[in-house]
Amino acid sequence: MNDLHRSLAERIMRHIRTENLQPGQHLTEASLQGLLGTSRPPVRAALSLLADQGVVEQVPNRGFFVRDPDRIAPEDTGAEGGETAVYLRMAEDRLSRRLPDRVSETDLMRRYGISRPALRRILTRISAEGWIERNEGRGWTFAALIDSVEAYRECYDLRRAIEIHGLQSADFRADPAVLAELRRRQEIVADGGWQRLSQMELFEANSEFHEGLASLSGNRFLLSTVQKLNQLRRLIEYRQTLNLEQVRDQNAEHLAILDALDGGARDRAADLLAEHLGRAKARKARPEMFHTAPAGAWERSAEE
Repeated sequence: MNDLHRSLAERIMRHIRTENLQPGQHLTEASLQGLLGTSRPPVRAALSLLADQGVVEQVPNRGFFVRDPDRIAPEDTGAEGGETAVYLRMAEDRLSRRLPDRVSETDLMRRYGISRPALRRILTRISAEGWIERNEGRGWTFAALIDSVEAYRECYDLRRAIEIHGLQSADFRADPAVLAELRRRQEIVADGGWQRLSQMELFEANSEFHEGLASLSGNRFLLSTVQKLNQLRRLIEYRQTLNLEQVRDQNAEHLAILDALDGGARDRAADLLAEHLGRAKARKARPEMFHTAPAGAWERSAEE
């Protein structure tokens, strides 16, 4: 299996978990083509990899079906905790400024004790998340991050200003299909996802909610700004210790905003969004989150 197949398998695995697909549910190659933006042969190869892992099963003449969503994902099958552990170590080293702005693959392979194919899978993932770019020549360059409490507070202040403006804009359109999809995803979190999903998956669910609202603003630049801010805050959000009660509260606030929008109360929704972001800022923008974390802290927080 090549890097593309492993990357697609990881995305299918996340799709299974975040959609809360149950054993026996059919995974059609056609639907996954649309989700992954690729042709059938790579999708089929990725599903075969997941079948080898026991996550899905292939039924002759019928296709692939979910078998065990709780099986370990392909990215976690390497030595010493797998590629996710290396990804988290690299993220922590970057956030703590132990990694320089420009790095070479040789140096990273030596630092983390991994093979070039494994490293490239990790770098491909990081590149897709927007915090590293391949240089035109050799090596990679990390993007600027929100790496201070002042920057994090400023991020929340900007989010509060533009996201509320988006809801109040004359161009805002409460598309029923978009709102229904946002609600469906938030209800997955409410219906046990807050306990089952990983820290990374919960961050993605949160980001999708705010980006979904921004997509209704009628302003393409507002949406792209929210997406960029989510990319910049990704690492410090991963560093936050996962508090499940706060996850439940945050999810309930999301659903309350959707209730207001579904009822046509946009001003009420904007007020709820302002309160929601204000509480998140007060809870998360703390100086201790920007100190160097002890070794293994991220792995523990993702498990708690």
